[in-house]
Amino acid sequence: MASKINQKEILAQFYDDGVYSVLYEQGAVSAAFGCANGQQAYAVWQDGAALGAKDVDKMVHVLELAAQTGCPVVTFYQSAGAMLAEGLDALTAGAKLNSAIAQVSGVVPQVAVVLGVCGGTSALAAANADVCIMAKGAELFFTPPFTSAAKGDKVESAGTAAAAAKAGVAALVADDPAAAAQAAAHVAGLLPANNLAGSACFDFQQPTAALKAGLTPAKAAAALVDADSAVELYAGFGKNVYTALATIGGQAVGVVATGEQLCHNCVAKASRFVRLCDAFSVPVVTIAGTNGFVPSTSEDIAGGVREAARLAATYADATTARVCLLAGKVVGPVYTALAAADLKIAVEGCVVSPLEPSAAVSVLYKEEIDASDNIVSATNAKAAAYTQEVCSAQAAVAAGAADMACTAAGARSAVVAALDMLRTKRASRLPKKHGNMAL
Repeated sequence: MASKINQKEILAQFYDDGVYSVLYEQGAVSAAFGCANGQQAYAVWQDGAALGAKDVDKMVHVLELAAQTGCPVVTFYQSAGAMLAEGLDALTAGAKLNSAIAQVSGVVPQVAVVLGVCGGTSALAAANADVCIMAKGAELFFTPPFTSAAKGDKVESAGTAAAAAKAGVAALVADDPAAAAQAAAHVAGLLPANNLAGSACFDFQQPTAALKAGLTPAKAAAALVDADSAVELYAGFGKNVYTALATIGGQAVGVVATGEQLCHNCVAKASRFVRLCDAFSVPVVTIAGTNGFVPSTSEDIAGGVREAARLAATYADATTARVCLLAGKVVGPVYTALAAADLKIAVEGCVVSPLEPSAAVSVLYKEEIDASDNIVSATNAKAAAYTQEVCSAQAAVAAGAADMACTAAGARSAVVAALDMLRTKRASRLPKKHGNMAL
């Protein structure tokens, strides 16, 4: 059964001025080509009916055509599932689609827009896109919620867009299908057309506020990026890390800003986002200022160490331009993971140290502290002095832990200058099949 969502209305929201050329006009799958936010892009449309092998072949052909012409692909998912009457042909068609998505991954951006039901193999395909956008009211699942509920596994909001956002699958949740199409056009415009194309440049306005201590990750990012340019991704997942596509000085960038403590979900979110940026050579600006990874054995067992290793490897492996703003406390493993950058900028007032200053002085000056009349007071005094002498922005530059220092008010200017220096960066990796980071 065809969807009640009007295809022409939604594609008119996606394509500039509602102008596009139609491909495969008949059937459960159709396609279109035009400009979205100034970027040439293909759109694949599912009309809500069950998909046969020939329908999947259309999707695969558009992916192959997109790779050959260097244009993004945006797929609008809504389907009753595979056409079961086709038997194993439906199964092999799903595997063929998954293979095509993997082959094109990192060549051209793939955006999934889930407007209706998206289950099973379709859910796998949507989740494998570079960015997955869902409209409120859409459904995404492996196991239908009513099936799980019948077995006693009833979960509130199962299969909903909110659940997909909480699970880290949906990067964006839009109010309705039209808003989801507009969001997809915005994302397609911010990302390069393909892995060989340069970043897009836009007109911009200065941010309205400057960086200062104590800001939330989102507000810290807003102090650096151009006004109203940020599109936050994965807001419902790993909430102590902020990730967004934005522009700085008109140049498209990816921004990662850290919160108070980083759990394994926060770290997985950052890794996923940096990997996306690196695939298409989008510069990454990291605002590092955190108390560190969650100090908990339970967190380690839940995947904290694995995900932290993945984060460190992702940053270190990236060849895109990387700028790290050391804007707060950056101690020990967090520095190792986040500060793998081409240029590191230390903001006055930051703390860059191999160990928490109070813990460091407890080791370095143990005898002196133990001999004092007030151990707590002596520890605090030593920690304050150690922070000023060893852990300050100027000390970080002197020791080579940072490349330059700036005031909080001058942080945006410093980042703009760093990005300008790195605009022509060229890098190559050692010959290998691929790395083996802790995925």
